[in-house]
Amino acid sequence: MPLFELTADALEAVPSSTFAEEQVLERADLQRLLRAQIDAVIEDVLIVSEEFAEFAGARRRIDLLGVDREGKPVVIELKRTTDGGHLELQALRYAAMVSTLTFDDVAEAYERYLLQAEPDAAGTARTRLSEWLEDVGGEDAVLTRDVRVVLVSAGFDREITTTVLWLNEVYGLDIQCVRLTPYKVGERLLLDVQQVIPLPEAADLTVQLRRRESQARAARVSDGRDWTPYAITTPAGTTEPLRKRQAVLALVQGLHAAGVPAARIAAVLPNSRFLNLEGTPSDEEVVSEFIAAHPKTKDHLGRWFVDAPLREADRTWILSKMWGRTTETILSKLLELAPEGQPFGYEAKPQA
Repeated sequence: MPLFELTADALEAVPSSTFAEEQVLERADLQRLLRAQIDAVIEDVLIVSEEFAEFAGARRRIDLLGVDREGKPVVIELKRTTDGGHLELQALRYAAMVSTLTFDDVAEAYERYLLQAEPDAAGTARTRLSEWLEDVGGEDAVLTRDVRVVLVSAGFDREITTTVLWLNEVYGLDIQCVRLTPYKVGERLLLDVQQVIPLPEAADLTVQLRRRESQARAARVSDGRDWTPYAITTPAGTTEPLRKRQAVLALVQGLHAAGVPAARIAAVLPNSRFLNLEGTPSDEEVVSEFIAAHPKTKDHLGRWFVDAPLREADRTWILSKMWGRTTETILSKLLELAPEGQPFGYEAKPQA
């Protein structure tokens, strides 16, 4: 559908252009701009690599590789042509190849990407990725094998759209087609971004159905990593099964409430995972005071339970969320601090 300029007297069609006519290059221009603003074509995706080819025997490279907050790899392929070429077949090969990536694989690729795209952030890839995947386990997140595919092109021929619709509807794949159309208005080059598959009106329902199926599959699949929730027992009772970080927090809170000083708790926690600041600031002030006392936490507040401070007479303590594979060891060490005769404990509750 053409773009129109609304004037006082008429609707005047704005002629579309092509990337070739405007001398817009595929990698140097489109790919460079989209990697910095990927929300223009897909929301809530972290770009972790460009020209990714970290698989054995690969001769081709993925234009952009991302990961969403549910731990799904996202393959993004770009074409500036109006027919899309063989974009869908190429992307399917890449999706199969990245379906076995682990958190460590992605963290390594992301570090290499940051060295090129954002040198000032070098060395922060693992922390950034952990924070991005916080809702699915942080550093212990298990990337799913349900790879998302985003095809971005100036157009798609019928062969591509038919193939994508069939794969999505019959096999439950998650493939999006996003069309980019350039328009020249005076000296300005405008870009119309339209998702053509799935239709925006049906996208919410499609996502809900796919998420339900993904969750059902995830419940049946294990890759051997520790994904165990824990029920924590304190004098206040026994919690429901908790994720690792919440389990550590519950036990620390229970010990502190039972009279164990925060300094004793900190002594059994490794690598400054329990930081403190002077005074007892209010809930509204605790974040700014925490940053002032520990400036390095400013860009990584998501790694700390700033919403659950432990206060003593003249000091406030903030617990880390980052425990990973050490959780059970930490829980055992914390139990050694439990006051004699008081009911403290934890129990692993493997998921069905």
